[in-house]
Amino acid sequence: MSTRSYETRQKLDHPVIDSDCHWAEFHPILQDFIREAAGPAVMERSNAVFGRIMATWYEASPEDRISQRLRRPPYWAMPTSRDRIATLVPRVFRESMDDWGIDVAVAFPSVGLMLLQDLGDPELSTGAIKGYNLMVKELFSPYTDRVIPVGVVSLARPQDALEQLEHAHAIGLRQVVTGGSIVRTVEADAAWQPDRAKRRTYIDGLGLDSPYDYEPVWRKFTELGIAVASHSGAQGWPDRRSPSNFVANHLGHFAQGHHLFARSLVLGGVTQRHPNLNFALLEGGVGWACNLLSDLKEHWEKRNRAILDSRYDPRHLDRGELGRQLIRQADEVARFGEHIDDIIENQIDQMIPGYSQEQLAQLDLTSDDFSLVDIPGKATLVELFRRNFFFGCEADDPMTALAFDPRMNMHLKPVLGSDIAHFDVLDATEVIGEAYELVERELLTEENFRDLTFGNPVRLFAGMNPDFFKGTILEEAVTAELGAQKAAEEG
Repeated sequence: MSTRSYETRQKLDHPVIDSDCHWAEFHPILQDFIREAAGPAVMERSNAVFGRIMATWYEASPEDRISQRLRRPPYWAMPTSRDRIATLVPRVFRESMDDWGIDVAVAFPSVGLMLLQDLGDPELSTGAIKGYNLMVKELFSPYTDRVIPVGVVSLARPQDALEQLEHAHAIGLRQVVTGGSIVRTVEADAAWQPDRAKRRTYIDGLGLDSPYDYEPVWRKFTELGIAVASHSGAQGWPDRRSPSNFVANHLGHFAQGHHLFARSLVLGGVTQRHPNLNFALLEGGVGWACNLLSDLKEHWEKRNRAILDSRYDPRHLDRGELGRQLIRQADEVARFGEHIDDIIENQIDQMIPGYSQEQLAQLDLTSDDFSLVDIPGKATLVELFRRNFFFGCEADDPMTALAFDPRMNMHLKPVLGSDIAHFDVLDATEVIGEAYELVERELLTEENFRDLTFGNPVRLFAGMNPDFFKGTILEEAVTAELGAQKAAEEG
């Protein structure tokens, strides 16, 4: 059968790498692997946790859904065409790829994504993850010429993440997926609330103000040649707990989650300390990243320490001139005259009343939002953002064009992620054809499309591990591409 995407692929003079498609796991098979990896007790706990995530909402009354703010889960979220069978059965997945117009697919989890958050049970988390990773390694082993399976690593606690990373690498997985943000409980609440589920929560972006030191984890990713691929969003955050509307919870949630992770990594100095570590921020598109990069530049220009010292130091305010203008104003509004001395001495900052100029200055003599990263100029900040980050974009997202538009001067690195297996894809044979519409509509050039579907995926995955595509049908093409990219950089 000749499909739209097959025909699109035949027109291209370069391969197509799908940097973020999915497969759909069977719970019984997963539970078998968890039992073998961690024992029957962990398997039973795993089944109790992961087998109940969606059912809780359905079994609650409408009143309880509202009173407990139970988030409306996705429903009818998987296609029922042959695509569904293909994403459930690895052999059919491999057999379908020509119809999909895809040369090599990096296959991410579905159920496995539930393992990314902090479960409050390290034994369960690590046991389930090791079982999961053994499963994907075994089930996809006959098809690695076209499919690169992705394991799971939770970043909830650095020590557990290191153990899970080492295990995944030891069994031969080339890529894992992580969560770039972790919902944590407020530590102080433990003193008065023994029930962890009832404590207040906050979102840890891992790079800035985390209660844990993630430096060993970033070093380990670099050492093993594995990109940090984040596939967590913001569903379940306080503004995304609609009990009745899944779409309201889903819209923009990946962008929101990645926004936190990316700004935390930049402001925390992670991208500066680890120049060779790639981060893939998947399924959120690139529009939010264009906005964040622009905001970072503008905030640095107005909030860097040199500007603060020269333009914002409270001691620079001319109190004499302020007094003269208050006296003039008092001629028309008497109330100003009643408070002139107090205002000049202790009330010049309306947000922190009761402090003198000198006291206000002393409060923040060492404050600097950019203190964890060395930014001598705006170009350095831009480089710290552009160099490390890759952005997963779906076929139907026209905002991808912003990353390539020379007028925007963004020069970011999108990669195509089909999201095959999930509700975003009505027909997997249409994805590559739909993505190519950006070229047909003159929003992307042919060269841009090549970067989206081949050049940037090679930079993302093989840039850290030159053997990432070894044994696939693209081994020689990727080796040639890496050589061409290196020559271009040196030239």
